[in-house]
Amino acid sequence: MDVITNTADLQALCEKLSDSDHVTVDTEFLREQTFWPQLCLIQLAGPNAEAVVDPLHPGIDLAPFYKLMADQRIVKVFHAARQDIEIVYTQAKLVPAPVFDTQVAAMVCGFGESISYVNLVKRISGVEIDKSSRFTDWSRRPLSEKQLVYALGDVTHLRDVYQALKSDLETSGRTEWLSEEMATLTNPETYDTDPEKAWQRLKLRVKNKKALAVLVELAKWRERLAQDQNVPRGRIIRDEALYDIANQQPQTPETLGQLRTLSDGFGRSSRAKEIVDVVKAGLARDPRTLPKLERSESLSAEATATLELLKVLLKSAAAEHRVAPRMIADSEALEILATEAEPDIPALQGWRRKLFGEDALRLKRGELALTLVNGQVRVVPSPK
Repeated sequence: MDVITNTADLQALCEKLSDSDHVTVDTEFLREQTFWPQLCLIQLAGPNAEAVVDPLHPGIDLAPFYKLMADQRIVKVFHAARQDIEIVYTQAKLVPAPVFDTQVAAMVCGFGESISYVNLVKRISGVEIDKSSRFTDWSRRPLSEKQLVYALGDVTHLRDVYQALKSDLETSGRTEWLSEEMATLTNPETYDTDPEKAWQRLKLRVKNKKALAVLVELAKWRERLAQDQNVPRGRIIRDEALYDIANQQPQTPETLGQLRTLSDGFGRSSRAKEIVDVVKAGLARDPRTLPKLERSESLSAEATATLELLKVLLKSAAAEHRVAPRMIADSEALEILATEAEPDIPALQGWRRKLFGEDALRLKRGELALTLVNGQVRVVPSPK
């Protein structure tokens, strides 16, 4: 198989691909040992062209590829697009658009939640993909013919998947259902690595405003170090340790070293003093500059019961309309819906409101009930 290793051939390929209304795209990368992903391979395909591009070859300029990604006339088709788009954004500070993510489209078309590329290709095209090259170290050269064939298959089969899903969406009138998800994928803020916003990536909860202030400062400190040293965040310090430090707020290296989430002897390290200074900076922050503290208390028995009913209703609506439940509402949205009088969530807007939101509100008001008919959940008017 020919691999593109120079700018002239890449330019010719991209010009040929730009004659189409869509191009399928995939990338291979490494990031286990680094903060920034290392782009190792680019795969591209259109109706009349397909190729593998080697971005590691000396002297190749990827400008034609980035120009193709920025062309608004051409739909860029990815499967599970987020990491591929992140790489383009990291390398060229641009977000490909417009985008069609086949994994998201598959959720809208009833293929379940987060279906893999291999399984989606099998269900749509009947093709069994050889997965033996899946865990290749794509930075090594030379790559074998088998590895290259596997890599190219990630975009050649994607052409058929795209056409099938696009047709399904148009036939069912669901094309616009993707717009919200695609808007998130093509928003540069999705890929922002500003250390000031690093706390937003954390899923942990803290006890109070002071702990939150310390957590925000710790996340910022770790993000800067990870970026500067180009190492994974966990190599600097693990999330669990950040949470522990934020809640305990140690103000000396000795007390810091006593935390169970840190290794023995950490309190004597040079990094211990840095962390103590970060803790003090967090405690000195003006509380008015902090984000809203998430609710951490347990749900009441009534709210828990409401939440469980909403989950049943969601699964029923998703099954009836052949769409993955997560496309309608996630667990956080359901909890907000169960506990707040005037919830502001996507599930109460647009097509989601028609499929689920209206019935959810009526269920909360006691106007609807859930029952079983031949083993299937059905929504019925509530008896007076």
